[in-house]
Amino acid sequence: MDVLSRPADEFENENVVEELWARKAVDHAEVYFNLLCSVDPKELRLTPYDEEIYTVFRQDFPDLDVKSINENELKSTAEKIKWRAYVDKFNKLEDFSYGTLLRADAESEFIPDNAILVVRIQFLAIEIARNREGYNDCLRQKFRNKS
Repeated sequence: MDVLSRPADEFENENVVEELWARKAVDHAEVYFNLLCSVDPKELRLTPYDEEIYTVFRQDFPDLDVKSINENELKSTAEKIKWRAYVDKFNKLEDFSYGTLLRADAESEFIPDNAILVVRIQFLAIEIARNREGYNDCLRQKFRNKS
């Protein structure tokens, strides 16, 4: 079993383990952003459960502005309670609780000032919404030569 595929709570917070998790999150962010810059985001399917993830997300968070995510609001006590209930609905998904980087501003690239650490299902919910609602559409034109 690959050490990076095991849940983080199985490990003590050793620097090497933290660096491995961080590297995996950065690699995922880079691959995903390059994908967004290469294909029509509306055509992307991130999981076999995209429809369910999106439908339940918009039922649970109908007014969440996915174009621009405020980290303090996202991680507030009230929002954490709502997100925990949402996350629990998708524990069937592989890696649903893994740490994943999310772009705060949908129209910007992955840079340290535009990255929020979230669990994978939050990333999927927000990015599927961005793809379907058109917020990632500008990326191919804007960053095509950078990817």
